[in-house]
Amino acid sequence: MQLEPAFLLHHYPWRDSSRILELLTRGHGRVSVFARAARRGSALPAALQPFAELLVSWTARGEAGQLTGAERVRGAARIESDRLMSAFYANELLVKLLPRHDPHPALYDAYAALLVRLADPAERPARSLRLFEKRLLEELGWGLSLECEAAAGLPVEATRCYRYRIDGGAELLDGVAEGSLVFSGASLLSLAREELDDERSLADARRLLKAALDQCLDGRPLRTREVMIAMRAHAGAQGG
Repeated sequence: MQLEPAFLLHHYPWRDSSRILELLTRGHGRVSVFARAARRGSALPAALQPFAELLVSWTARGEAGQLTGAERVRGAARIESDRLMSAFYANELLVKLLPRHDPHPALYDAYAALLVRLADPAERPARSLRLFEKRLLEELGWGLSLECEAAAGLPVEATRCYRYRIDGGAELLDGVAEGSLVFSGASLLSLAREELDDERSLADARRLLKAALDQCLDGRPLRTREVMIAMRAHAGAQGG
């Protein structure tokens, strides 16, 4: 494979001076490659940085190939420290949910767009992450049905209340109802249209997408999510 657009998602030490790289490539999906002598003192680490778009070359051999070259197309997105964990969270989702050698060019573009948004102070990181999570689920075949009722197929109404079943879809509720997956129709439509321009729809999108992703993860924890929770708890304690 020659000069394939890619992002570095994660790396693991391998033997004395090498790494195993997890890459998101545009034409081949997620791939794992061995990078020999790619740790301190070699020529490769300068190019192999998270959040920088690369052109990589490798030879395919079974599940993991051998990296033969890497050059940077553009520098790493300048993501501020308070948003970096959001970017690493997206990387962890891709590593854990994206099958190897399954190309998703649209998902590659969505990830690149996420990095641009996280680097833009005018963009809300929470909204950017929710849109990426939605597109990730859609690309993997687990997209949410948000604009029609599951049973009758009638359009979701903004003024009505619905219970969402991850395996089934939206169910219309009569009267007042509570629950972790009960939403206003307005919130479901806002997520479907990728608006999320108010606090309620943004919070509702977070609950719904978290439930859908947790089902896809099948009990596997997300380390970045645990770190973010710990950081928020620490910040709250510091604030008294």
